[in-house]
Amino acid sequence: MKIFTKDFWAERDMELLIGKLLRYGVMISCAITLFGGVIYLYQLHGQSIEHYKPIPDDMPFPGVEHYLRELSTIFPRMLTFDGAAIIQFGVCVLIATPILRVAFSAIGFLIEKDYMYVTITVIVLCIIIANMLLGLH
Repeated sequence: MKIFTKDFWAERDMELLIGKLLRYGVMISCAITLFGGVIYLYQLHGQSIEHYKPIPDDMPFPGVEHYLRELSTIFPRMLTFDGAAIIQFGVCVLIATPILRVAFSAIGFLIEKDYMYVTITVIVLCIIIANMLLGLH
């Protein structure tokens, strides 16, 4: 099987595959987030609004809980059906969807032997990954 040949992919339009990747990525992300939202609302059922502390006007937005900031801490909390962790994972899947699209585009251009677009796409992918890994905390 010559999976990495132009002839193999000529029968399967790479654009359609990338379109399906984006479509299914968004649908899966929505399903995960909706599931997490239902669990989150169930877990908070019966808690009054007084439970939450108001944020003073002179204080910056505090952001999310510390355990929701890294995948390594999100996964264990998902296994305990923490609604907030499941919602955050859905957001991570949504963010990963276009990044995977860029990676698949690079593979598609490589199969077509269009090396200029491979180079441009890999540079874009490196910039995205560098920003994710080296971004400000």
